[in-house]
Amino acid sequence: MARIRLRTWRRLVLVVFGAIFAAIVYRWISLERLQHVAPVEVAATPIPEPTPTRPPVLTGKLDTAKLFNGITLHSTVETLPGADASTERVEPDSYVLDLKLQARVPSPNKTIEELTRVSPQLPVLLPGLATMLIPDPVSPLYAQLYDTKIRILRENLVRLDRLPSRHNFFDCQTVLQLQHPQSHRKALLLQADMDVDADGSDADRMPIGIGSPTNFKPATSYRWPKKTSAPNPYLASTESKLKHAEEEYALKTTTPERKRELRDAIAELRAEVGTLKKFSFLIGATDPYIVIPGAFAHGKEAPKVGDYALVIFGDAIYPAVVGDVGPNDKAGEASLRIAKQINALSTPYNRPVSDLKVTYLIFPGTADKPLGRPDLDKLQARCETLVKEIGGATVPLHHWENIIPPPPTPTLSPAPSSTATPTSSLSPTSSITPSASPASTFAFPMPSPAGSVWVSPTSTPATSPGVSPRH
Repeated sequence: MARIRLRTWRRLVLVVFGAIFAAIVYRWISLERLQHVAPVEVAATPIPEPTPTRPPVLTGKLDTAKLFNGITLHSTVETLPGADASTERVEPDSYVLDLKLQARVPSPNKTIEELTRVSPQLPVLLPGLATMLIPDPVSPLYAQLYDTKIRILRENLVRLDRLPSRHNFFDCQTVLQLQHPQSHRKALLLQADMDVDADGSDADRMPIGIGSPTNFKPATSYRWPKKTSAPNPYLASTESKLKHAEEEYALKTTTPERKRELRDAIAELRAEVGTLKKFSFLIGATDPYIVIPGAFAHGKEAPKVGDYALVIFGDAIYPAVVGDVGPNDKAGEASLRIAKQINALSTPYNRPVSDLKVTYLIFPGTADKPLGRPDLDKLQARCETLVKEIGGATVPLHHWENIIPPPPTPTLSPAPSSTATPTSSLSPTSSITPSASPASTFAFPMPSPAGSVWVSPTSTPATSPGVSPRH
């Protein structure tokens, strides 16, 4: 019994020591593994870098010789030996386009002979013009105009699509300051082509608009306070543009760059809405006026809005006023009314005269203050007086007719008799009949017989199968 017990103890001791040895070996192996295995790193979520904005890529077939109207292009390719391609690829000066624009600044006409070469009838129509030429007649406004043109060329040279065309760069033949030796009447003579101005609106004279061509503006520089409560025909569309701009500006998805654009647009639209509510303006299709460059509108002797003027072309002299101020770098522009009188094919997109053969004679300091509604008879008389002060004209001035049709006047039916019985009432057939429509003109084409007819908003005429109410 004692042997068995001793043997058992020996076995138990061996088992215990074996277990301890195995535990030590396992622990040692585990430590060795931890020393050779790198710790696991948790990768952070990468933050994407913003993609740089790339300039628009010109695609398709591009003929640089035809990119710009009237600009002559001379192109050459010069090659020089360089380093290896990897080096030259990152070198900015290894692949260069040198852009150089050469423009000749024209010399202004100074003598009556030079003026006659452009407009042969000019000294015949105005025989006193030769005596008005002072020793140095070229106005500083001519140099100022071309200085502005050159500055715009420099500013836009990297934007070739914004460069003015050859036609617009050479759009002014001369600008002369004149004075009659006896009457001392001063005048500013401008020789140029004639672009078309179709801007302007006046609800007091014409409550319905006649369309909005490209770049149309409902206001002109010549303006006066409104006399009636009739809303400007372009006010509703301007207010609609303002509302849409404000709604887009309020969106959270609108980018900061777009908001800057909208902020400027909203300020302009708000100012325009206030102007349209307060003032009336000249109408390009009905009023004879000219447009002077913005560069001309500054200075003591410069022409001002409202000054009287003459437009001379061919063998005709047209009375006009300075009605608008245009871009600083463009000369030669008149209202659609004058343009159509010179050339019936004129439109807001088709100038009546492309050659530099139109003479604009402006009389500085002759504007009537305050400015008011155009009076064509007064315009005629005032310009005739000014012509006499510069030696007279050999032909009568063109006489402008008012082509704005008067609003239709409703004709009321006879009032019922005062002795009518209590049961008597107005005849069910009594109505307000609109007067006959005015004749159609180039500026106000009348709708077809099936079209609608305008009536005063204060009266509601009864309708018949043959007449529909105007609106």
